[in-house]
Amino acid sequence: MNKKLYVLIMLALAGITVKAQQTPIFPKGEKAPNVHHVGNVWLTELQPADSVFSYGTSVAIFDPGARLDWHTHPGGQILIITEGVGYYMERGKTKQTVRKGQVIRCMPGVEHWHGATSETGVTYIATSPTEKGKTTWLERVSDVVYKEKK
Repeated sequence: MNKKLYVLIMLALAGITVKAQQTPIFPKGEKAPNVHHVGNVWLTELQPADSVFSYGTSVAIFDPGARLDWHTHPGGQILIITEGVGYYMERGKTKQTVRKGQVIRCMPGVEHWHGATSETGVTYIATSPTEKGKTTWLERVSDVVYKEKK
């Protein structure tokens, strides 16, 4: 086979592989109204809680700078970071940087917030048991708290 043709075919296959790896697993979902967050956030409910499974599972996609308000989950919440870089912070503790592949355990009743960094968006899968109640929303995360160094 002609060496140039071989190189072109290999580059084309590499491009297809890269394109396939960049395709999101789940759709972007609906843009959430800015009621309990700052910035652009898209939500996709993958599985609502029902009589068999007492927890709901959703995907959240945050633009850079987007963040949720302070809140609590009566039954706790698990976040699985699937893309990007973000923050997680519990009230009274140091803000944590979270990255793709990390799992965050939001303990029941603990006030916290999470969102994207100002430079990078973040995507996560969230699951929460709902039998103890839904999210309790609190005040906005101030720009001072959001921007302060860890």
